Amino acid sequence: MFIKICGITNEEDALLSVALGADALGFVFAPSKRQVTPSLVKDIVKRLPQEVQTFGVFVDELPDRVASIVHTSGLSGAQLHGSEGPRACAEVRSKMNYVIKAVAGDGLSIDQYLNYPVDALLVDSAQPGSGAAFNWSLLDASHARKKIILAGGLRPSNVQEAILTVKPFGVDVSTGVESYPGRKDPVALKTFIANARAAFVKLEGERQVVNSGVDDRPWAFNWAEDL
Repeated sequence: MFIKICGITNEEDALLSVALGADALGFVFAPSKRQVTPSLVKDIVKRLPQEVQTFGVFVDELPDRVASIVHTSGLSGAQLHGSEGPRACAEVRSKMNYVIKAVAGDGLSIDQYLNYPVDALLVDSAQPGSGAAFNWSLLDASHARKKIILAGGLRPSNVQEAILTVKPFGVDVSTGVESYPGRKDPVALKTFIANARAAFVKLEGERQVVNSGVDDRPWAFNWAEDL
């Protein structure tokens, strides 16, 4: 169970997300309506519980700069949302504890990314931030050897269906819980997290029945210990 709220631009939304049960937060450092500064993020991160994971979102940024911002802001890791190849991903990964690579669910084979030197793949719509969903059937059980975080077009109304259909490691949302770009809607945020958590609980119950108590699943791990 991993619920990440991305596009955080202010302390109020960060604290509310955590209070409602979010496991992780994302801060966009790339050009965007949701772009934030390292100094702002540092101030927000200092006020968060230690167990909450925090990620900086970057697009085709120099690895050294990614590492510098992650470390000076006190973040847990980086989310690479550009055209970064295996070499760039490996360089970033060598400088920090956790790296997520975002890939487009646009009909291209996701298999090509499974061997990237990153800790998880975030599968997003072809146009991140558009609020549009992609074809969930592109993901199947063969992708479970890499932790999959589902994104793109998720909303309070469809997150349960998405989780039960795709069976991902986690979900990520930004646009789907906003009042306007950069500001979260408290009701949408609360409903999304509650619906996602309920779906993950149901999914975990189904997995326990299938595995008869043997916990050898590739997605079963302690996120905090893994960092």
